[in-house]
Amino acid sequence: MSLSLPPLSLYIHIPWCIQKCPYCDFNSHAVKQGIPEQEYIAHLLADLDQDLPLVAGRQLSSIFIGGGTPSVFSAAGITQILDGVKQRLPVAADLEVTMEANPGTFEAERFAGYVAGGVTRFSIGVQSFQTQQLSALGRIHNAEEAKAAARLAATLPLQSFNLDLMHGLPGQTLAGALADLQQAIDLNPPHLSWYQLTIEPNTAFASRPPVLPEDELLWDIQQHGAELLAAAGYQQYETSAYSKAGHQCRHNLNYWRYGDYLGIGCGAHGKITLPSRNSILRTVKIKHPKGYMDLSRGYLDERTQVEPEDRPFEFFMNRFRLLEPCPISDFSALTGLPLSVISSPLAEAEQKQLITVSHEHWQITAKGARYLNDLLTLFI
Repeated sequence: MSLSLPPLSLYIHIPWCIQKCPYCDFNSHAVKQGIPEQEYIAHLLADLDQDLPLVAGRQLSSIFIGGGTPSVFSAAGITQILDGVKQRLPVAADLEVTMEANPGTFEAERFAGYVAGGVTRFSIGVQSFQTQQLSALGRIHNAEEAKAAARLAATLPLQSFNLDLMHGLPGQTLAGALADLQQAIDLNPPHLSWYQLTIEPNTAFASRPPVLPEDELLWDIQQHGAELLAAAGYQQYETSAYSKAGHQCRHNLNYWRYGDYLGIGCGAHGKITLPSRNSILRTVKIKHPKGYMDLSRGYLDERTQVEPEDRPFEFFMNRFRLLEPCPISDFSALTGLPLSVISSPLAEAEQKQLITVSHEHWQITAKGARYLNDLLTLFI
């Protein structure tokens, strides 16, 4: 069976931040001796040039600038990046351009400059509105700065904006978690990412683990929080993503729908479908800024094929993060495989009430969402 081309997105990684947070396992580096903004921009665009043959003529539907803290770059620098991308690739008329930002770097003049340069959506890393929790998380902003950032974003001519909020924080109570969430809701962002803190390897928290809430309390927080969000008009569409109508993050939807994306910048990941070769490529760029900007090495660290036997797990690992029905036709179109290769695990998933099956769709159930790892294990 032949592969079809899904939508194409672009991820741009800016690896610097003011301070490394103890829970963060992203590829980020605290600023020590200034940021080589212009040098890095030149490398980003050269990196994109090297990837262009993989996507010749394809149109970008979304761009996501992540980090690190991209808002440590100037508005002129972000504009230069986006202009460079648009000179190299056609873009959709309603292109979504998301940029991550921290409240401590949120200044009205600079952020109006980002919007003028092409940013259409901000994702603001609030994490908590409580001083004690912000301190424990190593955040450099305070609650008032977080509120001011959200209020400023609401005044800018954006398509949308998101607030990032964590729960299950060290020593957090049910009342504390819900107070944080209610404060976020009161700011009326079109989109909320509300996710549980987890301890990741190779972080400061992994070496000195804080005391986190017990599983029973975490479940109570999740259940009560979901009720608060639904009552406020937020629809959950992904494991930890909630939005008002029409404000889902299109870039992240493309990830979870097993779409394609180029990844440029330090440690950036990409996934590209090549129907002419019946191939799905995954790429990873060199992780450390010094290595990435070493002209003698190039930018690519890894390029691997997604083997046919690995595609079912990859497809469902992404698709079943979404709560929307999954069109059955997408499986063969995006993996190049017949439905027969997954008939047995699908039957078992349906029998265990982890999914429901109609003539046209698979639908993850509430039980399937709760026991997502068990569901995905069936496709390994």
